[in-house]
Amino acid sequence: MGMKHFKAYTPSRRNMTVSTFEEITKKTPEKSLLTKKKKNAGRNSYGRVTVRHQGGGNRQKYRIIDFKRQKDNMEATVIGIEYDPNRSSNIALIEYKDGERAYILAPLGLKDGDKVVSGDKADIKPGNCMPIENIPVGTMIHNIELNPGQGGKMVRAAGQEAQLMAKEGKYAHVRLPSGEMRLVAVRCRATIGTIGNSDHENVKLGKAGRKRHMGIRPTVRGSVMNPVDHPHGGGEGKAPVGRPGPLTPWGKPALGYKTRKKHKASDKFIVKRRK
Repeated sequence: MGMKHFKAYTPSRRNMTVSTFEEITKKTPEKSLLTKKKKNAGRNSYGRVTVRHQGGGNRQKYRIIDFKRQKDNMEATVIGIEYDPNRSSNIALIEYKDGERAYILAPLGLKDGDKVVSGDKADIKPGNCMPIENIPVGTMIHNIELNPGQGGKMVRAAGQEAQLMAKEGKYAHVRLPSGEMRLVAVRCRATIGTIGNSDHENVKLGKAGRKRHMGIRPTVRGSVMNPVDHPHGGGEGKAPVGRPGPLTPWGKPALGYKTRKKHKASDKFIVKRRK
């Protein structure tokens, strides 16, 4: 997917880029696969802000994505590639031979009219889904399950791919986009190929308004706050942090502090940590 640049007739246009949406072939979503998406502006049931920087934004509806792909050995035809406001990747609308429709994540190279299928007997081509035990070593995969039948949890963002490195007994070695090497049960399913819309990371918003359209409110630096509001606040003029390291608004270390629980149950599945 290409990028569109603008002439710099305003300061914001100078650095703004937008996607050309060349891959998009279907403009309107499938009504039967839409559901409401409630806004809460980062507030809990008591009306208190529990997640900062959320609020406003354009109205959206959630597209129900089939992450499980459990309709085995039934061929489906790609009807159209659509934009999804809820994720960075595009989605593909597919129709099975029995007339049922579903959304899947659109891999790179998938086009209207292509056939996709899931199950043990599926071919190794983009968009097909099968258990990892049936996928050859070295294949690029995405939408990987953590537990059999749970639905894809890993590698679902635009332009991402994981690589199947080896298979030993009940587990396979999968190299994730972060560089982490992880054990995944061979009975877990994965989809062949790389997720499309790889140019998503090159989009430059250019102005604050586009961030507000996404439902993200401004982020204020702690150093410009008062001492009562942030550990970095206060002082005359520009003041340094005044502590051994930067802190969050609640006094926890902000950089280099590991938040993963020690002795977490899934540690045994991580062969090599990320880069």
